[in-house]
Amino acid sequence: MPWIEANGASLRYELSGSGKDTLVLVHEAGGCLESFDDALPALEKEFRVLRYDQRGFGFSEKVRELTFEGVVADLAALLDALKITSPVYMAGCAMGADFSVGFASRFPARVAKLAIASPNIGHNGARSASSLDRAAVVEREGVRVSMQASHDRSYPENMRALDRERFKRYQSRWVCNTPASFKAQAIMMSTADLTPAYTKITAPTLVIGCTYDPLRTPEKAQRVANALAGSKYIVADTGHFMHLETPQLFVDTVVPFFKGR
Repeated sequence: MPWIEANGASLRYELSGSGKDTLVLVHEAGGCLESFDDALPALEKEFRVLRYDQRGFGFSEKVRELTFEGVVADLAALLDALKITSPVYMAGCAMGADFSVGFASRFPARVAKLAIASPNIGHNGARSASSLDRAAVVEREGVRVSMQASHDRSYPENMRALDRERFKRYQSRWVCNTPASFKAQAIMMSTADLTPAYTKITAPTLVIGCTYDPLRTPEKAQRVANALAGSKYIVADTGHFMHLETPQLFVDTVVPFFKGR
């Protein structure tokens, strides 16, 4: 998989598939482009698929500071570097949904359709203190110290039971992240409020509430759909990381929306 200089950072990416339309997949917090491995073969039959490691994660350049605007600008610069000028389809889950929303609101002409699972709305200030406390522990003691508590919330037992080897692969990747990146991401998101962004999105949008997501409940996803004029809202029997926990359901949900089937 190649790397490319974009917006002042070295980003790892993969462009695969043979479709005429480009689908951009945006991974979750602590994720990487491999987060979409199990969904990729089916998606490649329908689209040219762009996956990439966000700045600070996977094998992209590591940092000690992140800004939301910078992460969004990274994707714009990556598309420019790859000479992808036509509007793209975008899909993101959990924090990947946040960055997809950020991109679609700042660059509306570059997004044809948007699909977001477990999105967020409202100000993060209410939970920022606990997030920053956890980030400080991770920085001091390492990523592994927070793994069980984090995954008990985000990847519940009923989702693990669907494919335990898939869950183990996810954990093995996740624990290899750098403590500095986790802290930088926590600081970045501690004051985030995407509420104003939803009014700036013009692309047709599918909002997915996930039944087994205690972090970003279907009720919160419904609030997002209400804030997005003309959006489509559905509830899916999956968890916080839809693309990881139920990859086939992810494919079966987003492909018909993008293709208008």
